[in-house]
Amino acid sequence: MANTRIIRTAALVTVGAISAFGLAACSSSSDNAGASSDGEPVTIEYMHRLDNGADMATVEEITQRWNDEHPEIQVKTTKFDGAATDMILKLETDVKAGNAPCLAQVGYSEAPQLYVKGLLEDVTTEAEKYEDNYSSGAFAGMRVGDVVVGLPQDVGPLVYFYNEAEFDKLGLTAPATIEDLAAESATAAAAGKYITAFSADEATHWLAAQSAAAGDTWFATEGDEWVVNAEGEGSQTVAALWQGLLDNDQTLKADRWGEPFTIALNDGSLIGHIGAAWEAGFLLDSLDGTPAEGQWRIAQLPAFGAGEMTGPDGGSGVAVLKGCENPAEAMEFNNWFNTQIDDLSSQGLVVAANGTPETPEKMLRQFGDQDVLAELATATANLNPDFPYAPGFSTLSSMTETAAAVVTGEKPVADIFTTAQNTAIKALTDLGLPVAK
Repeated sequence: MANTRIIRTAALVTVGAISAFGLAACSSSSDNAGASSDGEPVTIEYMHRLDNGADMATVEEITQRWNDEHPEIQVKTTKFDGAATDMILKLETDVKAGNAPCLAQVGYSEAPQLYVKGLLEDVTTEAEKYEDNYSSGAFAGMRVGDVVVGLPQDVGPLVYFYNEAEFDKLGLTAPATIEDLAAESATAAAAGKYITAFSADEATHWLAAQSAAAGDTWFATEGDEWVVNAEGEGSQTVAALWQGLLDNDQTLKADRWGEPFTIALNDGSLIGHIGAAWEAGFLLDSLDGTPAEGQWRIAQLPAFGAGEMTGPDGGSGVAVLKGCENPAEAMEFNNWFNTQIDDLSSQGLVVAANGTPETPEKMLRQFGDQDVLAELATATANLNPDFPYAPGFSTLSSMTETAAAVVTGEKPVADIFTTAQNTAIKALTDLGLPVAK
C-alpha cells in the first residue's frame, strides 16, 4: 500500500498515551511456535461476536476440530454478547489489566485507532505468510500503515441487488456503469419504480465505499504527515450521481434500517438497491412466500469509473491483542479458522478468504437459484486494495447528519464529503497525529 508508513511514526507521536504498552515489543516471532518450553500445550483465547444459531457451524464446533487436530496449540473461545463498541471497551480494559485474549474480532475501521492506542500487536511477519490466502482488498483491511495487526475474516463489498422480473417488464438490465444506472433510474421512475435508495443512515461506510469503487483513497501519507482526501474525483463522481437522482426524484429517499425501506421493498416500488454483500443473507426475508420470492438477483456494482472495482462497506478481522504471549501460534490458528469458508459462510458471513463456498438453500430460493456466494466472491476479489481507514474513522458518523439534511433539500450531496474531510482532519488532530495542510 503506497505512502502509508505514517502510522508507525504517528504512533510514536502519541507515545504518552501508549507507552505503558511498550511499542518496542510489537513485533512477533515464530521462534517458539508449538508447545511451550515445558512441553505443555500453548493455549490461545479468541473473543468473538459471531452467531451460534440453528443450521450454523458454531465457533465452538469449528474450534473443537482444530483442537482435536492440534494438541500442541489449544484454543479457548469466548463469545461477547454485547455491541461491538462495548467489546472494544472491554478489550481496552483487559489489555491495560494484562488479561486480554490473544485474538479478538475487530472491525476494519476500528483497527487503526486500536493500534495507535497500543491495544494491538504488530504481527506483520506472521501475517505475510498467509497473505495469499485472502483477497488483496480484504487483507488491506488489517493493515495499519506498514503494520499488519491480524487477518481478515469477513467483508462487505458493495454489490447491486435487483428484481430481475421487474427489470424485464421495464426493458432494463442490471446496470454495468453509473451512466446506465442514471438512465435506467429515469425509466423506472417514469413507471413509479425506484432502482436505488438513498439512505442517510448508512452514509458513512456506504458512501465511503462508493468513493473507493470510484478509485479514491481517502487516507494516505506524505512524508511524516497524514493526507486526507475525502473530496477527490471519485467522491465528486459519487456526489454528482446521487445529486442528479435526488433532484429528479429518481431514487427512494429512505433510511436503510427504517420502515419505509421495507415497505417499498414489499410493495414492489423499490426494485433495485446498492448494498453491502452481507445483506444477501436477510435483505429478501420479508418477500418469502410472496409473488416476488425468487425474482431478485445480485450483480456486480455498476462501474463508478475505475473498472470493476468495488469498495468496502463493513466487515471485520481477527486481530492479535497487545500482550499475547504466543503470537505465532495465535496467527496459525487465526489463518486456519478464517479459511474454513463453508463453516463461516453458514453463519451468513461473506468470507474474506479465497475460495467459493456453497450457496445455502435459503439464498438459492430467494435469489432464483443464482449462485449467490460465487457472485459475492467475485465482488470480494474486486475490492479496492488501497482504501485504508485511519484512526478516528468512527467520528465520520457525522456524515449521516449531513446526509439527512441532503434528503430534506437543505444541503447538496457534496457537503457529505466535505463533512468527512473536515471531521477526519479534526479526529486525527485530536489524536495528536500530524496532518498535512
